Amino acid sequence: MIKTLAKSIREYKKASILTPIFVSGEVVLECIIPFIIANLVNEIKAGCDMKTIAGYGAVLVLMAFGSLACGVASGSQCATASCGFAKNLRKDMFYKIQGFSFENIDKFSTSSLVTRLTTDVMNIQMAYMMIIRIAVRCPLMLIFSFVMAFIMGGKTAMVFLFVVPVLGIGLALIIKTVMPLFRRVFKKYDNINNSVQENIKGMRVVKSYVREDYEKAKFKKAADEVCADFTKAERIIALNNPLMQFCMYTVMICVMVFGSQAVVTSLGVDLDVGQLSSLLTYSFQILMSLMMVSMIFVMMTMSAESAHRIAEVLTEESTLHNPEKPEFDVKDGSVDFDGVSFRYSEKAERFALENIDLHIKSGETVGIIGGTGSSKSSLIQLISRLYDVSAGSVKVGGRDVREYDIETLRNQVAVVLQKNVLFSGTIKDNLRWGNKDATDEQMIEACRLACADEFIEKFPDKYDTYIEQGGANVSGGQKQRLCIARALLKRPKILILDDSTSAVDTKTDALIRKAFKEFIPETTKIIIAQRISSVQDADKIVVLDGGKINGVGTHEELMKSNEIYREVYFSQNKGGDADEA
Repeated sequence: MIKTLAKSIREYKKASILTPIFVSGEVVLECIIPFIIANLVNEIKAGCDMKTIAGYGAVLVLMAFGSLACGVASGSQCATASCGFAKNLRKDMFYKIQGFSFENIDKFSTSSLVTRLTTDVMNIQMAYMMIIRIAVRCPLMLIFSFVMAFIMGGKTAMVFLFVVPVLGIGLALIIKTVMPLFRRVFKKYDNINNSVQENIKGMRVVKSYVREDYEKAKFKKAADEVCADFTKAERIIALNNPLMQFCMYTVMICVMVFGSQAVVTSLGVDLDVGQLSSLLTYSFQILMSLMMVSMIFVMMTMSAESAHRIAEVLTEESTLHNPEKPEFDVKDGSVDFDGVSFRYSEKAERFALENIDLHIKSGETVGIIGGTGSSKSSLIQLISRLYDVSAGSVKVGGRDVREYDIETLRNQVAVVLQKNVLFSGTIKDNLRWGNKDATDEQMIEACRLACADEFIEKFPDKYDTYIEQGGANVSGGQKQRLCIARALLKRPKILILDDSTSAVDTKTDALIRKAFKEFIPETTKIIIAQRISSVQDADKIVVLDGGKINGVGTHEELMKSNEIYREVYFSQNKGGDADEA
């Protein structure tokens, strides 16, 4: 896990190395200063002149400024290293997610990935900042202060050896208790993010069904659970402070009692006033270092689970891989399903698709219909290799899709999904997802063919109109037509429309299909639809039922031979038949 995360340090290695170096300089100077002060006190007690005092003063000022300079430099380098590390972690995770297959994404929920990219990375950033600065400072301060305390205080410094184990055992017990709580908390963070995301995306539905109170109650429950676990964890961690205070005051009392006794009984031979004052300073430094160590342990305890969750994403391997020698040329848009069976994961109890044999010639228009849950979308996702088949093979241009370079294959397969997605930016920005080098004329032509030009021209800014996140400021039908125009700009060998004209009227639907025939006659067009009118004039229509092919043929052939097709047709045309009667 540590090796995985360390790979994201990269260009911030220099800052990460300089930070502990400057911290070391700061600690050494801080530990020498009390020693100088003790000697100055002894000199003053012996009756030194002002020149001696001025000399000591100059040395102390220089050391103080040196310590300050090292502290400022270490803080600056630490900020650079920790923020840069967090930036790289987010970048590496985001890039990794971009390479995931749908199967990988199904493994991690969207809300969980958001939590890992935000809250978990922030925890790691804080932990890393402590590791390269405070976690270096504290051990060094402890070691130097211990050494100097024994040099200055002799046997009196032995009190530290009794306090440290007490503190260490106490911290270990606290950490052991809170670790499971933090592990539970982060999973519940995912539930909160999921609740928020689901609520915001479905806000129109929530308001339509007046379910605000239900959603509030659901969110409150998730928030209360996080609060309860965090409160319990924080209460246990809070024991760290009284434990530390107890150890600190015990040491102070022991040093004062035994130190004063040593000064009085030895008449300053074993321990004098200057040494006692420096011993008190060192005891304070030791205990403050221990206090910081306890803070580090608390932060590391919190971040350990975050580190594990981030490493899970970074080490996750995509279930889809390019072959050793990928093919970079897609000959044509022919599609062949040979004995294809598919399930979403190895643990799935049933196949989503079974024994699919289907052959589509390049340039053909193929319609696919079927009831809800008949796996229509699953079928077309295999063509662009969003998933791999569980058995059999899918061929495009005469070659198994697993032989192609994935990017090359997907560039030749344009998919307009059932859930149309537009991104924040202008209409032009969204259209150029299809072709980043598309000219204004090409975009206007694509929008004309998709029947999107008619509403774009009515906008004040026309093609420079800003689209809100998720296309919130355009209607469902407008969103669908923009997505179709975006796909047309790719000039793909295969165009797949996954129920992507469901929000447009039948006249517009017919115009779009006509434009396909005229504009991209050589492109294979696969249309998934609920309306038979959308696929009625296709070269052939595939009827899916329960993940199996129930029938294949033209409209006329299926009307004669396929009961499911006839039932759907008559249910959709009942009103028209009644009028004719």
